[in-house]
Parts: sequence; structure tokens; C-alpha cells
Amino acid sequence: MSGWKVIILRGLDISFSLLGLVVFLPLLLSVAIIGLLDTGYPIFLQVRMGKHKRPFTLIKFRTMVVSTQSVASHLAPSSSVTKFGSFLRKTKLDELPQLLNVLKGEMSLVGPRPNLLNQDELIKERECLGVYDVLPGITGLAQVENIDMSTPEFLARTDQEMISDLGVGSYFKYIVMTILGRGAGDTIGR
Repeated sequence: MSGWKVIILRGLDISFSLLGLVVFLPLLLSVAIIGLLDTGYPIFLQVRMGKHKRPFTLIKFRTMVVSTQSVASHLAPSSSVTKFGSFLRKTKLDELPQLLNVLKGEMSLVGPRPNLLNQDELIKERECLGVYDVLPGITGLAQVENIDMSTPEFLARTDQEMISDLGVGSYFKYIVMTILGRGAGDTIGR
């Protein structure tokens, strides 16, 4: 992406993440309190791969029992998702704390979904297509089209397609599509 496009999109990220954190503060606190009652640990931290393959700690609301193994969602047992966690996933409220990752410059609102460090096949496919040249995102083309990490080659091609066309218009398009409920969120396996 050109320098100006990167600067404009980063400015939008900062503005919207700040606004979102302020506007949604009561909701964030409410979800954290209910999550505390649900699992005892409402915040979920997981190391993911960021821009230029640099690791960062992703922040989400916990949707699974604490003892769940740290794997890609499509590999996690569906029985590990709590009732409240299922609600958070359906409404995508589990993603709200990632506004902090956006504000810190580790993520964008729109970009390829950050993968785990052990997803070797996906890492290889994304590396070949230059997907790690941009910040990972909370939402994007793969998310609104329900493409998860279980199909690494297809996901990497979809990410690269989104990156090559990403501009202010498509940035807003993916955000609006996500807000309007397009995409089911991360698939839970087994």
C-alpha cells in the first residue's frame, strides 16, 4: 500500500478505536463482570503473529472454559465454549478488547486475521503472498465471507486479494458488513 493510504488508514484506526473504547466502556465493563462470573477470568490473552511476523499479545473476552488448550478456534472442541461465550461469539462482542491492540498499533480494524505462531502451513502461504506486510485486523474479507483458518491456502489468497484492493472505501465496507452481522465469527471445530 502507498504511504498516504497507510497514514490515512492508521488515522482512521486510531480515531475509531479511541471512540469505540470510550463509547463502549460501559459495555466492556459489563461484559468483563459477567465474564468474571462465567469463567473467573474474563480476559483472554494469546500470542499471535503480527506485521512482519512480529509476535504480539491479542486481547479478547474469554469465550471458552479456562482449561481449553490454546489452539486455532477450528481445532477447539465445541464443548469448551460457555453459554455466555457463545453469545459473545455470535454478537462478536468478544472482539471489542482488540480495540486496545488497534490503538497500540499492533492491529488495524481491517486486515487479515492474526494467526497463532504454530500455524506453519498458513504462515508459509501468507509469507509467499506478502500478507505479513500489513497489520492484521479485527475484520476483513475472510471474516465477512466466513473463511476460517482451516483452509490455509484459500485464506492466504483471500487475504492477499483484500490487501491489494484495500482503501478507505473497502475499509468502511468491511466494518459496516461486520456491524450488520455479516460473517459468523471464528468456527469452532470438533
